[in-house]
Amino acid sequence: MAKNAFYAQSGGVTAVINASACGVIETARKHPDGIGKVYAGRNGIIGALTEDLIDTSLESAEDIAALRHTPSGGFGSCRFKLKSLEKNKREYERLIEVFKAHDIGYFFYNGGGDSADTCFKVSQLSEAMGYPIQAIHVPKTVDNDLPITDCCPGFGSVAKYIAVSTLEASFDVRSMAKTSTKIFVVEVMGRHAGWIAAAGGLVADHGIPVVILFPEIEFNQEKFLAEVDAKVKQHGFCTIVVSEGCHYPDGKFLAEQGTRDAFGHAQLGGAAPVVANMIKDALGHKFHWAVADYLQRAARHIASKTDVEQAYALGEAAVNLALAGRNSVMPTVVRLSDTPYKWEIGAAELKDVANVEKFMPRDFITEDGFGITEKCKAYLSGLIQGEDYPPYKNGMPDYVVLKNNPVAKKLPGNFEL
Repeated sequence: MAKNAFYAQSGGVTAVINASACGVIETARKHPDGIGKVYAGRNGIIGALTEDLIDTSLESAEDIAALRHTPSGGFGSCRFKLKSLEKNKREYERLIEVFKAHDIGYFFYNGGGDSADTCFKVSQLSEAMGYPIQAIHVPKTVDNDLPITDCCPGFGSVAKYIAVSTLEASFDVRSMAKTSTKIFVVEVMGRHAGWIAAAGGLVADHGIPVVILFPEIEFNQEKFLAEVDAKVKQHGFCTIVVSEGCHYPDGKFLAEQGTRDAFGHAQLGGAAPVVANMIKDALGHKFHWAVADYLQRAARHIASKTDVEQAYALGEAAVNLALAGRNSVMPTVVRLSDTPYKWEIGAAELKDVANVEKFMPRDFITEDGFGITEKCKAYLSGLIQGEDYPPYKNGMPDYVVLKNNPVAKKLPGNFEL
């Protein structure tokens, strides 16, 4: 009998993470001799620990196919990081109990950097605890900060949304600048890496004066205000794209709230009003600001076709890697050329991926630290190409909501997290 598979989504969801889920499930269904049922974890890895599994075999082929154009996490996600085997053996023993009870031999974990770390730890169960499990990480993160892969599914669509939204809002400001708003500030995601903020720089080719604040460049208030002042004097208005991870030389974030999330990361949010008021106080310009927040990562209606195709292909590749006997690996996107953008699927060892962040190369950022170079534009351009609109019904996107029927529990009692 073919072993069953466990699939779970982790961390912040994206416009295309469900496309990866679609790739995993549809590909597994094509190989019933190699993989039995695909069980999804309700709310990520928590679903495995609490034996709260979803039987995806009960979903119709049409509904699984509709995941490809549906945003967010169809099975629920979570922010939960497994500790090391030495620090919390109890959690790993529980995973083995659940995997054994449901005859699970494959583990597909769809997430970012912390998820890669979790997947790597699970991949070691065979050796450390004597249970055969093939763990494959399916990459996903809007931050685009996973190493080795050319890009991460979710990023291309966020980049497209931010580039388009910044362009449209800038056209608005330009039309009002003579007698009203002269400054528009948009805050985007990106704790340590400025990939999303960089996408806002694509508007410069449309005649928009834009200043970008990257996490990779220490914030210099005096230099920043001088740059904004010069652009307003020249163009009559200015757009600022600020990453939530923008920080002062001492490391303090402009947007730091003083609280931390489940992974111990500083809770961010609020860089846009800080920057806008800074400009108001120093230069006196009227402003508007916006925080893209969930909008940027949920915007499936304007997703990049390239991103959708890569997300599906990486889910498909994860299953093929498992069927080929691979363990502790992550399928990757390998760039073949910039113009036209061409890519293929590769693979990376999880030991080289877990706990490694990929930052913006310095030669992607202009010398003054406020814009993007031609090299960066060439990198970004291919990732935002193409439109893959979802079907519409009565004027609204027609997204699928799965039945998510539970698998009957086989273990006694409840597991406390």
